[in-house]
Amino acid sequence: MRAVFAGDLTPSETTELLDRWCARASRSRLEPFVTLAGTIRTHRDGILAAVRLGVNNARVEALNNKVRLITRRAYGFHSAQATLALVLLACGPITLSLPHEQTHVRPHSG
Repeated sequence: MRAVFAGDLTPSETTELLDRWCARASRSRLEPFVTLAGTIRTHRDGILAAVRLGVNNARVEALNNKVRLITRRAYGFHSAQATLALVLLACGPITLSLPHEQTHVRPHSG
């Protein structure tokens, strides 16, 4: 599974590796692996698209963690506007680029 998300493989190699892993996990008769293989099959297209585009949610999770910390520090403020101002002061300006706007997308070969 690590090789699937490492980003070192071509899209066709990634697809083949993911499918092989799911087949072996399903035959393992270990319930957690069988369940995971079914979940991966259900979301296969989305997983492969995320790997191909290099999309992950690390930035969003980091920003979310920072906002939660600021919100805890802002406990007792008289308005939500004051908390929002503190978030924008600490994190702003917040600019996110969508996957189709990124210039470093790996080319599809296959």
